[in-house]
Amino acid sequence: MNTIKTDVCVIGAGSGGLTVASGAVQMGAKVVLIEAGKMGGDCLNYGCVPSKTLIHAGRAGMNYAEAMADVQRAITTIAPHDSQERFEKLGCTVIRDTARFEDEDTIIAGDTRIGARRIVIATGSSPMVPPIDGIDSVPYLTNETLFAQRETPEHLIIIGGGPIGIEMAFAHRSFGCEVTVIDGDQALSKEDPDAAKIVLDRLRAEGVTLMEGAKVEAVSAENGVTVQTSKGPVTGSHLLVAAGRKPNLDKLDLDKGNVPRTKTGVDVDGSLRSVSNKKVYAIGDAAGGMQFTHLAGYHGGVIIRSMLFGIPAKAKTAHIPRVTYGSPELAQIGLTEAEARKEHGDKLTVIREDLKSNDRAVTAGITEGFIKLMVHKGRPVGVTLVAPNAGDLIAPWALAMANNMKLSAMSNAVFPYPTLAEINKRAAGSYFSPKLFDSALVKTAVGLVQRWLP
Repeated sequence: MNTIKTDVCVIGAGSGGLTVASGAVQMGAKVVLIEAGKMGGDCLNYGCVPSKTLIHAGRAGMNYAEAMADVQRAITTIAPHDSQERFEKLGCTVIRDTARFEDEDTIIAGDTRIGARRIVIATGSSPMVPPIDGIDSVPYLTNETLFAQRETPEHLIIIGGGPIGIEMAFAHRSFGCEVTVIDGDQALSKEDPDAAKIVLDRLRAEGVTLMEGAKVEAVSAENGVTVQTSKGPVTGSHLLVAAGRKPNLDKLDLDKGNVPRTKTGVDVDGSLRSVSNKKVYAIGDAAGGMQFTHLAGYHGGVIIRSMLFGIPAKAKTAHIPRVTYGSPELAQIGLTEAEARKEHGDKLTVIREDLKSNDRAVTAGITEGFIKLMVHKGRPVGVTLVAPNAGDLIAPWALAMANNMKLSAMSNAVFPYPTLAEINKRAAGSYFSPKLFDSALVKTAVGLVQRWLP
């Protein structure tokens, strides 16, 4: 068996693992990068890139086979940036095999033993398939198999009304598929109810059947695929399971590395270090918590400071945005209104501006949506945006909240007219308007100044 000594051993070549590997090796550390599957991980091959390409293709009017070919084009175009060849050129030792712990600071991958000063678990997550009666008898799809499809589904049944399920419902409806979404609770249940309602109402208006509060009881291959629910049976041609994700940790032999886990991921502290083995870090989906590609990349940056420079660094979540790419898009950063009221009580100010007050939205005829701004002591603590391209529109708020800016920074900005982005400035200005225009003190001061000005 070959033996390698390294500064950093990264397990997983998805967004987080690649961030750590590229940053560490370019700063002079010895890096071993291990990946058993495809370079680029879930996001490139089965997640963000293919799903957003499919959504765009549907809106662009492609047929289903053309759209799936376009998905592969997008993956192929981006793949070189995440490739084994690129990382080997950077100076990483790349091993394409399954990794497992041998002891607290040793990893076995194939016929190689890696002794490492620091180990990073960046193994991501996989689709969670609930233990539904009959599920193994049905050729169901997940995000890992969906994009290999070439034949247009006649009737796609989706189990799960979270972001993935809702996005794929919009996408497939745009190709003319009949679509039914089944959720045991409420669809988009983690989102602001006002914002979710706009997205879900649009979904229904486009012809998607949304069954909420419908518990899935069994599935069978009867007449294609039949899903038995607490609200009755649904029969379709294809079944997509989008019921959540689970961290990829089972093959790592974590107990041999003295690395405990919880139900959601590796048990880590605020600096993303294992609570019992300080040589081990976990990032992204493997660390539990939010499951976003951009969060994994952020985690990578956090632990590089700690691993390479010994600088204490903690991961935060208040400034991490999320987006459901529906029609319109729903973007959220920080606290929702309900969460903010619970945390800040009567010291919270909530500002809402509807998209119909935005001139660009009026000119384009896209006035369905709004921004909801939660403010505490002059600083934004949460923003909800539902609008076309809401994922782009929320970017200034990500900047503001990451840097703890006051709301005045947004109100002082000058945005080009007419743009949808002006709704951000309008919301910030609405926070200050009552303080200026409804203040007796301000009016008195202005009166005195006008009296004395020459």
